[in-house]
Amino acid sequence: MKRRNQIMTALRMLLLTLGAILMVIPFLWMVSTAFKTPPELNIYPPSFIPQQFNFDNFVAVFETAPFHLYFFNSLRMAVFSALAIVFTSVIAGYIFAKFRYYGLAFIFSLLLATAIVPFEIYMIPLYLQMQSLDLLNKFSGLVLPYLVMSFGIFFMRQNVIQQIPDEILESARVDGASEWRIFFQLVVPLLVAPMSALGIFAFIEAWNAFVWPLLVIGDKSLFTMELGLAMFQSSFSIDMTVMSAGSVISVIPILIVFIFLRRHIIQSISMTGSK
Repeated sequence: MKRRNQIMTALRMLLLTLGAILMVIPFLWMVSTAFKTPPELNIYPPSFIPQQFNFDNFVAVFETAPFHLYFFNSLRMAVFSALAIVFTSVIAGYIFAKFRYYGLAFIFSLLLATAIVPFEIYMIPLYLQMQSLDLLNKFSGLVLPYLVMSFGIFFMRQNVIQQIPDEILESARVDGASEWRIFFQLVVPLLVAPMSALGIFAFIEAWNAFVWPLLVIGDKSLFTMELGLAMFQSSFSIDMTVMSAGSVISVIPILIVFIFLRRHIIQSISMTGSK
């Protein structure tokens, strides 16, 4: 049995490793393309490693468009959205997990139901609402739909249920602590790991947003990175080398955030499923 378990473990590790390699290959191919010249893309069979590393593609990214401005717009949007989603999700998750009011369960069920509604269904009404509020071509209109996340509320509710016993809260109330003091001094410190994981998810979602910025932003000074990358394609051609270089630049902040906070992601996910 021990020998059999070792073989099964080795097979699982082998399958997971192969799956990880398949997931990483497109990213590595994008990085490789970013350092190639346009004629090298037409070589058959294609080469994975560039024959000569060409750094002019990265220079062309900033010469073609003000990508430093697009980068700042995406960063501002992603950071603001991540902070807002973490804050609203922690408060709502705490309320849904530890408070009991009439109709609260129905409201939570309705909130979860909104998570299955595709964005394409309500993007036109949302656009008309932003138009009526005079928020088109403004940062507030760009970031407003990214301030609340239904999945984030559900995620934080599950973590509050699993990690914060009712006895701790009752003890704090007996000692005379207010609800806001309990929230900020007891609840928030115990949820650092899931808050970090949710912040990463929210950051990535806002950073990769394309359809909504395309709808509400017409001023190029407010373009995000995703809209800026679309400038490298025309009706008849796409500059793949420069676009790949811009994509590499766009991925760097996500990688940095993930590298520094990956421990919190693993910890929060593992604790969410524990009893």
